[in-house]
Amino acid sequence: MRYPYAYPNDHAPIVPKEFIKRYCPNADTVRNHRLLQFFGEHLHSPNLWHLNRRSVARGVALGVFWALVPLPLQMIGVVASAILWRANIPIGLVLVWMTNPFTIPPIFLGTYLFGNWLLGKPGITPPEHVTIDWFTQSIGDIWQPLVLGSLSIGIVLAALSYFAIDYLWRYTVRKRWKNRLGSRVN
Repeated sequence: MRYPYAYPNDHAPIVPKEFIKRYCPNADTVRNHRLLQFFGEHLHSPNLWHLNRRSVARGVALGVFWALVPLPLQMIGVVASAILWRANIPIGLVLVWMTNPFTIPPIFLGTYLFGNWLLGKPGITPPEHVTIDWFTQSIGDIWQPLVLGSLSIGIVLAALSYFAIDYLWRYTVRKRWKNRLGSRVN
């Protein structure tokens, strides 16, 4: 006998909550992280860990934004923003790692070039072998276009990701309800 709300295993829709739970860190892992200890009791609010459409969309937007901010310790920025905007912390933390040691050079080169374009500057040409010394000597010329480009792209991508996640969540729920109603009739 089939239950009216049961799905055959091979036709089960992808449920956003199940997908997110599979790939995100749990609340205890985040609460006990050494860099986030100073947030204290603020990390214990259950709203920061709920998986609903709005909190997940906010978490994605914050994670994308902070990933593009050229500062160290972006995780702290994500958590502080998530506390203020009641966003899902694990989602933001996972997405902030879009920028990692492998992706930082191409991402920040792109934001630097975009910032130069916005400022109408030609930009500087890096030497054949970029070194820390060259970077520290050139930081005065680099920082303005890098920050402007990073913030501009970060804001736009954060807004687009918020609306994309919101739409995808609604679409998935609608499709699930439509399948559920169709299986009830049969």
